[in-house]
Amino acid sequence: MNKIQRFGCYERLSEAVVANGFVFLSGMVPEIDGDIVAQTADVLRQIDHWLTQCGSDKAHILEATIFLSDMTDYDGMNAAWDAWVDKQHSPARACVAAKLAKTEWKVEIKISAVQK
Repeated sequence: MNKIQRFGCYERLSEAVVANGFVFLSGMVPEIDGDIVAQTADVLRQIDHWLTQCGSDKAHILEATIFLSDMTDYDGMNAAWDAWVDKQHSPARACVAAKLAKTEWKVEIKISAVQK
């Protein structure tokens, strides 16, 4: 029987879902104002938190999809990403321009991982 666990549940979404050892995080958005480096670092902090809650960590990330509201922020996002990512276990990654739900958000990151 499949076991599904949900974390950070709201009526509309769960922050994270674990199923059969796979971890799926919702798109994480910044909880702070600031430039792209600060907002990306905040999102990555949230990702660390939810991965820990789900029995995983950044070394177990399979893929990341990064949405930027402005592609001129690509280098700044990468500065925060490069300081954070496990360079021995870098995930598959895509980065695209997108119109995000709130104008103050510069970045949203969606992660899939496996449990440790």
